[in-house]
Amino acid sequence: MSLKNKKMITIKPEETPIPQLHQYLIGSIGPRPICFASTINAEGLPNLAPFSFFNIFSANPPIVIFAPNNSGRDGTPKHTYLNVKEVAEVVINIVTMGMVEKMNIAAAPWEYGVSEFEKAGFTPIASELVRPFRVAESPVQLECKVLEVKEMGTGGGAGNLVICQVIRVHIDESVLNADGKIDQLKMNLVGRLGGNWYSKTDVNSLFELAQPMQRTIGYDALPQAIKESKVLTANDIGKLSGIMEFPEKDEIESAWEQYGLGDVQNTAKKLIAEGQYKAALALFLSLD
Repeated sequence: MSLKNKKMITIKPEETPIPQLHQYLIGSIGPRPICFASTINAEGLPNLAPFSFFNIFSANPPIVIFAPNNSGRDGTPKHTYLNVKEVAEVVINIVTMGMVEKMNIAAAPWEYGVSEFEKAGFTPIASELVRPFRVAESPVQLECKVLEVKEMGTGGGAGNLVICQVIRVHIDESVLNADGKIDQLKMNLVGRLGGNWYSKTDVNSLFELAQPMQRTIGYDALPQAIKESKVLTANDIGKLSGIMEFPEKDEIESAWEQYGLGDVQNTAKKLIAEGQYKAALALFLSLD
């Protein structure tokens, strides 16, 4: 569908029922990482619950934030929220495909004081610096002190931001590569989507995209034939925009001699699919 034919609806949050607004938000923002939060109350009773409003926001110092929001059904606060208000510590356990079904059991609305470690069958192990337990089955466990709990509102769906500083990191050696870095294929992380949907990060769903560490030629510098192409996709054009420098004159002449006698658009698309981005751009430039 062209941009001219795209039909958009506009949502006004202040006029939209919270459940409907919530669905729009979680259906569009994802996949979201999962914070499997282990907390403890003042009496020493453990709690374990997953939250997908979660991410890392700083490495110096290491800061993570998650949000155990009030229940959208009855507005009651989550047990995790109550616990961190009493004991300002939490262990964030990273969720993988190998533990996702058991994690889902921990998400059930158990009564306050019930241990989800027992209900879901997870193994609690002592932390080094905080009171809450770590989840032995998780390959990465982050011991955190809670710096602040920021309430964003009241009632059902209201957010409670738990701002944490990571003070210990525990990593299973089996998920590391030869360079001592975390191997994304070995982690097999799980992401949260809308409704009952989750996403996997296995070899069939992952792809690499090199980060541009310097300025590229940019979309605005591309030939008009590329910008107006009905053959190239937006991602194809993005790859050409990401080239670091324009082809030299001899590269342009060579591209024309080698590829210029056929269908330029489809030939260029084939070159892009083969990773020959500069040759594809040179072919278009040879038309001028």
